Amino acid sequence: MANGLFLAATESTGGLGGLGWIGWIVYFVVIIGIMYLIMVRPQRKQQKEHDELLASVSINDYVVTTSGFYGQVIDITEDMVIVEFGNNKNCRIPMKKSAITEVEKSSAE
Repeated sequence: MANGLFLAATESTGGLGGLGWIGWIVYFVVIIGIMYLIMVRPQRKQQKEHDELLASVSINDYVVTTSGFYGQVIDITEDMVIVEFGNNKNCRIPMKKSAITEVEKSSAE
């Protein structure tokens, strides 16, 4: 008798727990949409802001690198910058532009 009740319950819901195939597809689309809004969109926004920051770098600006070094930009090429670190004018290091995390505009502008 118990098997008959279980069989009747399974047949009435289609064996999918109340959701049809379309319901499951909608459920997965909603979950993927929420994951996009939580993970991908903020990362793209942050990347866009960083790209704008790198585009605004000019000679004599003070920058902070990903390593935490603070220096002054001496020269800029397409994807490289030469940064002068510290008071020693002989400490000039070429580095990728993408290593810059913060820019402080020079007061000479």
